[in-house]
This record gives sequence, C-alpha cells and structure tokens, in this order.
Amino acid sequence: MKIALLSDIHGNLEALRRVLEDAATQAPDRMICLGDAIGYGPEPDQVVRVLTRKGIPTLLGNHELATIRPEIRDWFNPSARRSLERTLELLSPQVLELLHTWPQVLERDNALFVHGCPPDSITRYLFEVSDEDFPHLFETYPHRLCFVGHTHVLRWISWDGTDLERGVPGPQPLKLLPERRYIVNVGSVGQPRDGDNRAKYVLWDTESDTIQVRCVPYDIAATAEKILALGFPRINADRLW
Repeated sequence: MKIALLSDIHGNLEALRRVLEDAATQAPDRMICLGDAIGYGPEPDQVVRVLTRKGIPTLLGNHELATIRPEIRDWFNPSARRSLERTLELLSPQVLELLHTWPQVLERDNALFVHGCPPDSITRYLFEVSDEDFPHLFETYPHRLCFVGHTHVLRWISWDGTDLERGVPGPQPLKLLPERRYIVNVGSVGQPRDGDNRAKYVLWDTESDTIQVRCVPYDIAATAEKILALGFPRINADRLW
C-alpha cells in the first residue's frame, strides 16, 4: 500500500492543487493530512473544502485548534495571531463547524499520525525534544512509525532501544530498518521552511517499507499576491520564497 502524507498546507490552494496533481501520478491508495490546512495563506476555506471533497482525513493542527478554542490564540506570536484573525474572517460557518470534527490523532496501518509530537500533542514541536528525552518519548506509544508535521521542515528520527539517529528524507526512497522505530516529519505543502520553496509531501510505501519526498513547484507569485491583497502580514508572502 502507498500512502501520501501531507501537512501544513496553510491556506495555499495553489500548492495543494499542484501536490494533488503530482500525487495522482503516484497512485497512492490513500492520503492523510496532518493538520494546519489553514492559517497564513489566502484560501483557507477552499483548501478545507478540497480536502473534504476528496475524502482526505485531516488532523487538528494548532491553527485549527485555535479557531475552536480561543484561549489557544495567546500561544501565537503577534504576526501569527493577526493571520489567524484574518483567516477566521475568510472561513464559512460550514467549514468552521467541520473543523470541530477533525481528530487529534489517527492510528492506521500500524502507524501513528499527529500534528505536532507523539503521542498526541498538537502544539509541541519535535525540535523541542532533546536527545535525552527521545527514548522516553518512544516509550509513550507502541507504534513503530509516527508521522508528524508542524515544523515545516523534513526530518526523521529513529531509535533501536540503544542508539538515536537523525536524518533528512529526500527524493530517493529511504529504506526503513525493521529493528528501528521512526518519527518522520513530512515537511510542508504550503509553506516549506527548509531552504527549498517547492511544496513537499511524503510517500510511504508499506510493502517496500520506504519513505520518499516529493518536491512540487507551484505558482508562488500568485499565492503571494493573494496574501497581500487580502491584508495578511507581508511576512506570510515573503517567506514563501
């Protein structure tokens, strides 16, 4: 089985459309979105509607969480909070209601899926976990594989009970070793922060036991222009490049 893993679309419909077109050429058996479909970008309502129409299960990210729990908004920096306020103005009542139904975690195909950090954190960043804490973190859930988003940066971390290893998944399939457990950050569709401005998603092949990054170009200028026209902070447009 081949599973396409998306995360952090952030209202970037241009990037999502190109990713879905690319994914169609790979013929995945299913797709999963790890959250933050909204926030920062100009078309949050349309992005959620596309995910829903295509039947792509989507997790709660911190931006969705802040729409349904106002107290979470204090966790955001001022620019992100302004972006969230503008996003809320662009969301229809139907989509706002839909966000209340998104789960915090998924467990499928013997893997765990969560936005921020296992076992179930929406807001904790993977880079906040020290090397000393990772062995304990792996003990908090039983799955061999866990897929996360949130940082917008591709990474994998593995543990065999003794040694911790780190790496960056790339366009060549990475063979997962059966004796090791993995946490894989799948990067960002709509706002990568890894020095490569193409949209990113990950393909997990359960039969070959590999992960592979797909890097997809899209019309960045079109998205940036929409961001500025709708009154979002300029940084949201600038950092797409």
